[in-house]
Order: sequence, then C-alpha cells, then structure tokens
Amino acid sequence: MPVPTSEETKSDGSAQPRPEFGLSGRKIIYDKDGKPCRTCNELLDFQFVTGKALKPNATSSTKSTDTSPKLKYAKEEPPDVAQLGKSSWTLLHSIAATFPETPTTKQQQDMKSFLNLFAGFYPCWYCGEDFVKYIDKHEPQTKSQDDLGKWLCEAHNDVNKKLGKPQFNCQFWKQRWKDGWDE
Repeated sequence: MPVPTSEETKSDGSAQPRPEFGLSGRKIIYDKDGKPCRTCNELLDFQFVTGKALKPNATSSTKSTDTSPKLKYAKEEPPDVAQLGKSSWTLLHSIAATFPETPTTKQQQDMKSFLNLFAGFYPCWYCGEDFVKYIDKHEPQTKSQDDLGKWLCEAHNDVNKKLGKPQFNCQFWKQRWKDGWDE
C-alpha cells in the first residue's frame, strides 16, 4: 500500500506540502502515480485533498471528540438480498474500475477465475447460480478495463431487468464507477 508523503511536486518542479490526513483524521492514501486514490479514501477526504471540498471550520464540526473505545456493538441484522446485492455490485464495479487498462494474460485469466469463484461462493445460492448461468452464456470480457466494465454493467443490467429495475446506460460506466460525473 502506498504511504503518503508530506510533499508533492508541482508542475514547475517546486515542492508543496500535501495533506497527510483528511477531514476524517485518516491518512490519505495515494496511488502509485502520486494522485489521491479515490477508492482508498473516504469521499469527503478525497474531495478535500483534491480541492473539491472545503475544510469545515472547527465551530461547525459535529464530529465527536470522544476517542474512548465503545464497549457495545450495534445489533445489526445480517444483510438481506438487497443489501448484499448492492454491496456486491459496488465491489465488482469498483474492481473493474481499478482493473488494468491493458491487463496481462495472467490478469485476464485471474479475473475470469475470480468472477467464477465469486459466483460459486455467493451467499445467496439462487443469485449465485443465476450469475454462473450468465457467465456460461456470456464469457467475461477481460481484454481491457473498458471491456470488463461494460461486461459487468451488462451483467448488472441483466439482473436489474429480472427485478423490474431500470437499465443503466453502459456507455457511462466509467463516469459512474471510475472517473465521476462532470459538474
């Protein structure tokens, strides 16, 4: 995992300090190319470090300063199919967004193996079997990041259609899962 450093180089070659910690108090994680990693940081931290969010003044902060450990756990129920589905699609689309743009043959094969294993071990057996069937009919496309992203989008739309949910225009998969929407 990249370790944040306290300086980054401007385009003119001079050094400028960069935030080591985000608004949440967590360390900012940077990609190998020195840019803040969007998927490794909380959204507000990412927005803060990229200049898209302003640091709130101390008086408007609602964050608790209590750092003592909590001894009780929230009594949450195990996830239902909707929660599990949303979380799973978020994970899969995020993996596609960080898949190499030009993967090696091994990375392509590993991704196909991962998708088959994911489907085979999916907690909802019905959904898992359905995904296995989809994979059997529509081989995962792993020759590029864009191929994988579009393939996953189409697989997700296949499920959405069965559930009576709206279809997503797969032409915009990168805006939704990788680059973000223009303002």
